[in-house]
Amino acid sequence: MKILFKNAAIPAAPEPRHMRRVCLATDGDRISYIGEAPPEGAFDLTVDCTDGLLIPGLVNAHCHSAMTLFRGLGGGLPTQRWLDEAILPAEDRLTSELTRLSSLWAIAEMIAAGITSFSDMYFFCEATAEAVAEAGIKANLARSVVSFDENADPSSESRVKEAISLYDNWNGVEGIKVDFSLHAEYTNTPKMTAYLAELAAKRNAGMQIHLSETAREHDKCVAKYGKTPARFFDDLGALTAKTSLAHCVHVTDDDLALIAGRGASVVHCPRSNLKLGSGVAPLRKLFDAGVNVALGTDGAASNNRLSILDEYGTAALIHPGVAGRADVFDPAELLPLLARGGAISQGRADTGELSVGMKADLCLLEVGGVGAYPVADAADHLAFAASDSHVRMTVCDGRILYHNGEYTTIDVEKLRREFKAAVKDFYGRG
Repeated sequence: MKILFKNAAIPAAPEPRHMRRVCLATDGDRISYIGEAPPEGAFDLTVDCTDGLLIPGLVNAHCHSAMTLFRGLGGGLPTQRWLDEAILPAEDRLTSELTRLSSLWAIAEMIAAGITSFSDMYFFCEATAEAVAEAGIKANLARSVVSFDENADPSSESRVKEAISLYDNWNGVEGIKVDFSLHAEYTNTPKMTAYLAELAAKRNAGMQIHLSETAREHDKCVAKYGKTPARFFDDLGALTAKTSLAHCVHVTDDDLALIAGRGASVVHCPRSNLKLGSGVAPLRKLFDAGVNVALGTDGAASNNRLSILDEYGTAALIHPGVAGRADVFDPAELLPLLARGGAISQGRADTGELSVGMKADLCLLEVGGVGAYPVADAADHLAFAASDSHVRMTVCDGRILYHNGEYTTIDVEKLRREFKAAVKDFYGRG
């Protein structure tokens, strides 16, 4: 399909405060043209972007999509009690079909929020893969592995077998990349960590890890091993350029240098970390160390919303407040958090930018209406005025997934009925 977006405002590079008007064309799954004058040739669809801001499709680089079933569960509890008292008992009752429905419900939320790709670590992952394929979005999926018996044979563990099966069945299918995942240091043995790191390396696959999310987690690792979680994973081969580290709230300066040196990515999840009282990741230090940074929502149980625009706005607010400086960031530093940083963390070098030859992953925002007009500064607007309600269109691989409130790949009313019935059955209430 060939689409022409005419009269589109895009953030001007390299100065994102300003916007420029362009025509942008797609051909199949790629951006084929960007210029002031319309390109020659016929198009299957022309979209008038007057009063619209066109940006790359957003990337949610850390999520547990099926946790929409647990939205807000255990609210007000600190992280460890939230896990032990609310989440783990609920997860024990999760099924493959509940995971498929809950994942598709999450994907519908993300598509309507301009998200074209997400990274997910959980279980019943093949059910999530089915939801991804149905919706037409992109995803990096990983079966999260936990292990507590140092004497166990990692190759015989059911979670490892599921991770390998997911890779064999779904990697490269329908926009899906399959990563491997060590849930965290405190939920894995050194033996399993080394085994799974080698498994990922042999397959040239990515790795998703929770790292130093809480002070308790970080300090207990130091007390147990005499090293930080970052050093623990590095010593066992799990910290590489293909590793995506979620949270990193309590990392040390030495950790930052190590992460940067390995070329790993950090996924900043400010709303979840704030809600659970985990703290605030050192974003300024991450940038200064040269670390690639992405944004993630975490699951809907610890955040309640799957909105990258929300995460972006929260990051843009919280760090100047913590630093006591409004100019702690240049706008040009923050913009890549929306898409390019996430794309790099996913190993998707061909997306996250509005450039000819890149994947046609796009988000069109309304900027001419109440609460959105005028736009004096594009970067400031995206951080402090833009919201999910302003998303007019979401395009993934050149395919329109959402346009003016309507889904093209998801029967959202049927999904709503099925999901509400599942929630009622699960909780005994609507």
